[in-house]
This record gives sequence, structure tokens and C-alpha cells, in this order.
Amino acid sequence: MGMVSWIVLGLIAGVIAKVLLPGRDPGGLVGTTLIGIAGAFVGGWISARWLDRPVAHSFYDGATWMAAIGGSLVLLIIYRILFGNSRSR
Repeated sequence: MGMVSWIVLGLIAGVIAKVLLPGRDPGGLVGTTLIGIAGAFVGGWISARWLDRPVAHSFYDGATWMAAIGGSLVLLIIYRILFGNSRSR
């Protein structure tokens, strides 16, 4: 997959992570989508590095999507823990 595919995958994974983990985010929609993009890269890296499951070269591979969504969820949780109270209600 190319860089543009990872970005698109990250955008979609960020939206899915937001749906799975609803609530107010300190960064709003833009922050959540950027976390989704970063989460796709992190999830793919973790999958290839420690889970011995290299990322497929297909955009439609289920394991690639799970790694991207999982990475997005992890980063979104960490982001909320670190910056969750910084946004005014």
C-alpha cells in the first residue's frame, strides 16, 4: 500500500475509533482524524514488529484494518488520558 492508502485508511480508522469510543475529545474532529492516521501507522508497525503479522499490501485485508483501528483506539485513549480535561465544556 502506498502512503495515500495509509492516510485514507487512517481517516476511516479514526472515524471508526471515534464511533467505538464516543465522547468529547480534546482535539475535536481534526484531532481525532489525525490520531486515526497516526494510529494506522502505529497499528501497522506493531502488527509487523511484535505480532509477527506483516501488513498486507492489499487495502482490503481484514488484518490491516484491525491493526489500523486498534492503533487508532490506543492512541485515542492515550490522548484522552493525557489531554482529556484541557477542553472547556
